[in-house]
Amino acid sequence: MALIKSYKGVSPQWGNECYFSESANIIGDVRMGDECSIWFNAVLRGDVARVILGNRVNVQDGSCLHVTNFGGEERPSEDFINGNDIFLEDDVTVGHNATLHACHVKKGALIGMGSTVLDKAVIGEGAVIAAGALVLGGTQVGEHELWAGVPAKFIKKTRPNQAESFAQHYVEYSKEYIKEQKGK
Repeated sequence: MALIKSYKGVSPQWGNECYFSESANIIGDVRMGDECSIWFNAVLRGDVARVILGNRVNVQDGSCLHVTNFGGEERPSEDFINGNDIFLEDDVTVGHNATLHACHVKKGALIGMGSTVLDKAVIGEGAVIAAGALVLGGTQVGEHELWAGVPAKFIKKTRPNQAESFAQHYVEYSKEYIKEQKGK
């Protein structure tokens, strides 16, 4: 079973039909919608700010999602998404061994394997961050753009639905894993 851990009295919350692998780590103020999947050795650490995932988000093997310290400031109101939280909207795919830190990833975007997205970066709807890319803090990636490199730079526009289709595949994979777990 996944490690699901409260921190300072705040426990992770999730919606319906979510899948967490046995080695997933979900800590503190982590909030997920429906049909999310957190895969092997992934870490979602909401200890000093929030990790917020919409519906059908998948965080693949070895990825790390973390937040930024408030620096002694009081936590903002519950309905305010700020630059310290990490916010992944619906249908986001986070590839294997990616690191996301206090950033905002919009609906249907794909974060490639081994890439890094740093504080206050915003990844546009349907955008693709290539494998191994480094998106520097504060970078604004437009809708349906492909960015690659270290540091990441705009390469070209993506094909329609290029990134968005990955999320549905992972919903299907997670349902198979859920069936296997129930069968034991």
